[in-house]
Order: sequence, then structure tokens, then C-alpha cells
Amino acid sequence: MKNKTTDCDRCDDIFIHEEVVNEVRKNMPNEETLYDLAEIFKVFGDSTRVKILYALFFAKKMCVCDLAAFVNISQSAVSHQLRVLKQARLVKYKREGRVVYYALDDEHVQQIFEQGLKHITEKKQG
Repeated sequence: MKNKTTDCDRCDDIFIHEEVVNEVRKNMPNEETLYDLAEIFKVFGDSTRVKILYALFFAKKMCVCDLAAFVNISQSAVSHQLRVLKQARLVKYKREGRVVYYALDDEHVQQIFEQGLKHITEKKQG
């Protein structure tokens, strides 16, 4: 197989810009923070979870029965996905009588979702 490296994929001149590397290194979050960030993005890597987040983004709150009907999977499967989303602190829940409602955890989750949608739709239009 042929190497498909383009000119912009590599430097022709081996010269390390130490001030840039040091500045980035100085501002780099610690390993634990980077790991947690990577874990958040992994959660977004499943289309069922993204559908659930979209539903909660749009409807503001929904119960497991409603989410199962929307996503067209069993309540058990939705519960499993909600558990993953709760562990990642992307959704929260509130019991109202006999019904448990789920919602996006906070405005940051909504912003992440909005930015992702904006990025995707801009790329498709451009």
C-alpha cells in the first residue's frame, strides 16, 4: 500500500519550536483531567445515547417509557444507556410520584450538544 502522506502532514525542516511546545506543555491539563475528557467523548460515541441526549435536549425531560418509545428499544436498554449517561454526569433524574424523569444535567451538556450539531451542519452545508 502506498503511503498517502501529503506535504502538510510532515515538516520538511526538523526544527522544534521550543517556546510553543513549552507553552502548550505548561497549559496542558493533568492526565486525570485528560482521561475524564476522553471518557466524556466516548459516551458521545454511541448513536443510541446521542438520540437520548437529543430527546432530552428537545423535550427538556422525559421518562424511561417515553425514551424507549422514541428510541425504539426496550426500557431495559434505555435504562442501561441512562446509567452510562448518569455516570458521565450528562443526565440527571427526578422522581415525581411514581414516575422518574430524566433531563440534561446542566447547561454545559446542552452547549456541548448545540456546538456538536452546529459543527456537523456547517460541515454539511459548506
